[in-house]
Amino acid sequence: MPNRPMTRRNAIQSTVRSALALAVPAAALPAWARGSESPLPRIGSELRLPDATLLDGRPWRAADMQGKTLVVYWWASWCPFCAVQSPHIEALWRAQKANGLEVLALSIDKQPAAAVNYMKAKGYSFSAGMLTPQVAKLLPKPVGLPVVVVLKVGGRDGSSGPIKGKVVFAESGEMFPEDVEGLKKYL
Repeated sequence: MPNRPMTRRNAIQSTVRSALALAVPAAALPAWARGSESPLPRIGSELRLPDATLLDGRPWRAADMQGKTLVVYWWASWCPFCAVQSPHIEALWRAQKANGLEVLALSIDKQPAAAVNYMKAKGYSFSAGMLTPQVAKLLPKPVGLPVVVVLKVGGRDGSSGPIKGKVVFAESGEMFPEDVEGLKKYL
């Protein structure tokens, strides 16, 4: 990776990654999440979108995202940096959902109940599911936590191909509130 200038954001992210590595040993992650982290997707690349089941049991259909801007957000209930960032994801979603913004938050918690209880306790209403092995086949968790990837969702390849989204933004590590709010520029 090329050297990045040491900005306040880079310094904080470096500290966050170091602290997370100490605070959350790999053994604390589900087996399917350990060692399966991938690099952040490149801007301009395409990701296939899976169908998923949300924490409340409702289906999340990739086909319903066509023509929308989708924020894919990997998080965990035990992650202190996610706890700071999630209220800003919720505020962005509430402010921009009428303009075509969607969120798919993928929890890497070991137990779905931890994610469900956390979402209820915080009053979050954005779409959230578990990063199951099936979902991870198409949307593997990039390195770091929290992770935000913004996609402009297109259509299918052919009549029965997968729904794809073009990556327009990708960030690993806690984002500043103004940076989360700034994601609306991708609408």
